[in-house]
Amino acid sequence: MTKSVLPPSDQLTLTPQERVDLWLASFESALSDRDIDRVARMFEVDSFWRDLVAFTWNITTVEGRDGVTEMLRARLDDTDPSNFHTSEVPEEDNGVTSAFIEFETAIGRGKGHLRLKGDEAWTLLTTMEELKGFEERLGPHRVNGAVHGPRGATQTWAEKREIEERELGYTRQPYVLVVGGGQAGIALGARLRQLDVPALVVDKHERAGDQWRKRYKSLCLHDPVWYDHLPYLPFPENWPVFSPKDKIGDWLEGYTNLMEIPYWASTRCMSANFDEELEEWTVVLDRAGQRVVLHPKHVVLATGMHGKPNVPDFPGQDVFRGEQHHSSQHPGPDAYAGKRVVVVGSNNSAHDICQALYLNGADVTMVQRSSTNVVKSETLMDLGLGDLYSERALAAGITTEKADLTTASLPYRIMHEFQIPIYEKVAERDKDLYDRLAKAGFKLDFGDDGSGLSMKFLRRGSGYYIDVGASDLVADGSIHLASGQVERLTEDAVVLTDGTELPADLVVYATGYGSMNGWAADLMGQDVADKVGKCWGLGSATTKDPGPWEGELRNMWKPTRQEALWFQGGNLAQARQYSLYLGLQLKARYEGIPTPVYGLPEVHHLS
Repeated sequence: MTKSVLPPSDQLTLTPQERVDLWLASFESALSDRDIDRVARMFEVDSFWRDLVAFTWNITTVEGRDGVTEMLRARLDDTDPSNFHTSEVPEEDNGVTSAFIEFETAIGRGKGHLRLKGDEAWTLLTTMEELKGFEERLGPHRVNGAVHGPRGATQTWAEKREIEERELGYTRQPYVLVVGGGQAGIALGARLRQLDVPALVVDKHERAGDQWRKRYKSLCLHDPVWYDHLPYLPFPENWPVFSPKDKIGDWLEGYTNLMEIPYWASTRCMSANFDEELEEWTVVLDRAGQRVVLHPKHVVLATGMHGKPNVPDFPGQDVFRGEQHHSSQHPGPDAYAGKRVVVVGSNNSAHDICQALYLNGADVTMVQRSSTNVVKSETLMDLGLGDLYSERALAAGITTEKADLTTASLPYRIMHEFQIPIYEKVAERDKDLYDRLAKAGFKLDFGDDGSGLSMKFLRRGSGYYIDVGASDLVADGSIHLASGQVERLTEDAVVLTDGTELPADLVVYATGYGSMNGWAADLMGQDVADKVGKCWGLGSATTKDPGPWEGELRNMWKPTRQEALWFQGGNLAQARQYSLYLGLQLKARYEGIPTPVYGLPEVHHLS
């Protein structure tokens, strides 16, 4: 049995602040004494310590007292943590005391979050926020901009930028090459810029933001503005709740310029090979028809959370006389008024495309091959995100930083337990919609365990639709619905395995994407892709997320089994938050700071 710091009767009289202060003081004392057994006894038997770089130079979660013990035996001496304290008044709810905390290590400063049950830790989050002596150029560390005095500056800001653009990638090599210039690459580019790490972001499109501009014209972000801020430069207060694709494209382009991110558009990465002796990459680029060879020390694949489009191989595709393309190549509805369209798939893209086609006069059929989690946008905003990312949250003092720390503080192992009650309320609130969809034959689910959209996103990155209007069109038959698997295509139809024939002039394959390591296979070879294994997913042993349990998203924002290869992806919120932790890992390596990685996971799935 673990002994309480104070007798139970005294514990009951403590305020939340006193309870947390007492725990932190005891925790720091045990760490300082290197008494790892005493530290471990301060955690519940079923407890979780999630560390984002601060202790482990990794993104990892250790579970239980044994996990805490093993991690600290490997990392306590080097980390040498100290100065633990709260950053604001703790709160107590249903027997759990919660607190935002700050601390220091031998080489950095960190923030985190603590949950206590009684006088034992249930969850602990520790994150590295900055490296001592290598702080981001923010606030008191911002650059002066002008050189005052009688001798002044000999070069203007514009001239310095011109020299950098002329030299970087030619006479001066980037330390980091970021392949992919959407929100993930741009956010990381901004972080590396502020950390003074020479980095170059390259993208195949003609302009930053084209990744959004070139999608189907009805596309809008399904996540709200409060959730989607990028580092350093939040959206203005008049920004719409849901950003239209062209507007977010323009924002990304403007952000790239304002953040002075070295960015090569119209640039394709052709190949990348790592030299283990030189510890550097040889990367061949095609920059607007010019062959450029770079030798960065690190390569980051920032191609979103997905890999290459999954284009199914159905018999008869070669004889089909109409048009067919993947949803990523769908131009929008304008050319298909009066046409018969079959959309294979029933998740976000499928619904968006079907809705736009129907509204523009096409005869649309959605083919649902497996069940879908449908959540109304307004319901998700209220029940799923409202307490953390909304005007309501801001009024309650929940800044984006606090919301990010709160979200990060919840270990993935138990996250579904918090999501299930939310989706029980969702099901009750929107019962009428779900009843109408079921009556129309639409197959619904709330995830394998009822934990809904958020867990589906983390586990598999698919299987859901945030409803912005298409569900009503499915329910009333305006968008036709067919259920089953595609058997083949004929010259003018899609045929399902039950014999149903769906006449078509256009077939859209809204069939998702593969793992991000598919890009590694193309650029670096299948051996490298297999070495790092599958990206994304938790190992939850649910649909499309095979076990064993891994505890964190596979390969994302952290060291991989391929030296000097990293993956940066996810939605805008993840691009914002996790770009910091990846940026700090790269900064430490750039400055020669030792980065012994704890908990590098085994590879269980190749793709």
